[in-house]
Amino acid sequence: MIGINRAAKGIGVVFLMAALAACGGADGDAKRRSEDLQVFTPDQIFERGEFEMARNRPEDAAYFFSEIERLYPYSQWAQQALIMQAYAFHQGRDYENSRAAAQRFIDFYPAEEDAAYAQYLLALSYYDQIDEVGRDQGLTFQALQALRTVIEVYPDSEYASSAILKFDLAFDHLAGKEMEIGRYYLRGQHYAAAINRFRVVVEDFQTTSHTPEALHRLVEAYLSLGLNDEAQTAGAILGHNYRSTDWYEDSFKLLTGQGLKPRDLGGNWLSTIYRQSVKGQWL
Repeated sequence: MIGINRAAKGIGVVFLMAALAACGGADGDAKRRSEDLQVFTPDQIFERGEFEMARNRPEDAAYFFSEIERLYPYSQWAQQALIMQAYAFHQGRDYENSRAAAQRFIDFYPAEEDAAYAQYLLALSYYDQIDEVGRDQGLTFQALQALRTVIEVYPDSEYASSAILKFDLAFDHLAGKEMEIGRYYLRGQHYAAAINRFRVVVEDFQTTSHTPEALHRLVEAYLSLGLNDEAQTAGAILGHNYRSTDWYEDSFKLLTGQGLKPRDLGGNWLSTIYRQSVKGQWL
């Protein structure tokens, strides 16, 4: 990305001393009120922004980068400063402003190389806010959408592989949310509601790490309702795809303990999954 790797380079001594003198040693808001940056060139202001980043002051760095955008709106420096502004806001965990700066870059410079990084930063502004499984998952959906854009629009960029990894993790996170709710219903013996949640995982989140447990929980729930055909079919899918897991071992014990065994008996929604995943019959 333009500019980021320059942060470790030396800062222009003349500008640095002048800028520090202008702020009179004050920090934060006092510095911003006292400095008149119009007397400096855009590259000098940019260097000051890099200096603030180097000493771990992303909020101050974002201010200097934003001033370049304000004072020199149509320059090449403004373009570089805008992506750095998005980066600085993100480093300071000001995700809303990071997202806004990244979106402006995408809108103003869609054909530039850094547009891929801007989209990646936009996705991270959602992804890095994903809370523990028990919270609302709206941000997870937004992260998935933004990460998908990186993957589909910029497949050859250096950010695509990282976006794919984060997409998979966020997808797994959503499945975890369904599992948590399903377990809650199962503990409360609300079996039909629990089954609906575990079914979502099996049908919509098949590639996640939660699928083996979801199948086992279906065995538990269906046995509790006396729906032995469904329980045995869930066990058959689990045995075919995840035989080496503890979840299959537990399901096998549950089924055989009632004189049943894992097998597809047909006539239910799990039979469709069985035909597709085990027999490869998609029609």
